[in-house]
Amino acid sequence: MIPFINRFHGHSSLNYVYKNGQAVRSHFVTLKFVPNKHRESSRAAVVISKKTLKSAVRRNRIRRRVYEQVRLRLSNLKAVYDIVFIVTSSEFINLSPTEMSEQIDQLFDGARIIDKKKAVKTAPKNP
Repeated sequence: MIPFINRFHGHSSLNYVYKNGQAVRSHFVTLKFVPNKHRESSRAAVVISKKTLKSAVRRNRIRRRVYEQVRLRLSNLKAVYDIVFIVTSSEFINLSPTEMSEQIDQLFDGARIIDKKKAVKTAPKNP
């Protein structure tokens, strides 16, 4: 789970991202983001509708997995952003953790909001 300071609180902030954010889409997920100059830290949310996935257990499982991937990348952002992941396909739950990580990396690369220099510095070293 990401820290409290990096989460959205209330629907009005999400509505602002929905209306004014730029979108990057993949087959399973849409990433909406907007720069936020009024905050000191980035915020992230994961949205999965009941229409997409009926089971609350499965929605929460996806949400936890995506939040973990986002938590690992928050320090690599170029600036302060409000980020919303909208899961559009129930098939997303069937992806392995590696495939899910690759999908999220592709979305961040498409959005061009990750600083590659920071990402290289913080990458874990292989023994």
